[in-house]
Amino acid sequence: MRKLRTIEMQRLSVEEFRQAEKLPLVVVLDDVRSMYNIGSVFRTADAFRVEAVYLCGITATPPHPEIHKTALGGEDSVSWKYFPTALEAVEDLQQQGYFVYAVEQCEGSTKLQEIAPDSPEAAQRCAIVFGNEVKGVHQEVVDQCNGCLEIPQFGTKHSLNVSVTAGIVIWEFAKRKMEL
Repeated sequence: MRKLRTIEMQRLSVEEFRQAEKLPLVVVLDDVRSMYNIGSVFRTADAFRVEAVYLCGITATPPHPEIHKTALGGEDSVSWKYFPTALEAVEDLQQQGYFVYAVEQCEGSTKLQEIAPDSPEAAQRCAIVFGNEVKGVHQEVVDQCNGCLEIPQFGTKHSLNVSVTAGIVIWEFAKRKMEL
């Protein structure tokens, strides 16, 4: 096997990306403090053609060299918007008709693998809220969301890095949309 060169991959230009059909998914970052995590989420959002990234609270916004270091230009292709709080972002998304999930360990949360591809929420546009690296998604944001998603974990730790979590969840949504 031979590794492909970048030119052979026929990637979209930033302008082509902006015009392309998007995965009907908005990613919301609730007080994510690491610019490297923010950049990584942008890069993943670009990879799966996510509709937009909403940056909330203390979450830094582009342009910034530390975001760019991991985003590698994803911050230029993916649409983004800033909100003073994630609660405001969630309320805005719900007014637009989005089904909003918090990704958090909650009573009654839905395991990520248990979202049915033909469920009502999967059929509409969705948003997923990822929380601060230490405190997670704020409780008032969890309370406002339509549901909670949880990634099952089997080791000694109770959480994953926020950018890793985003990659897993975004992939699951992209995979389910490809199956429909």
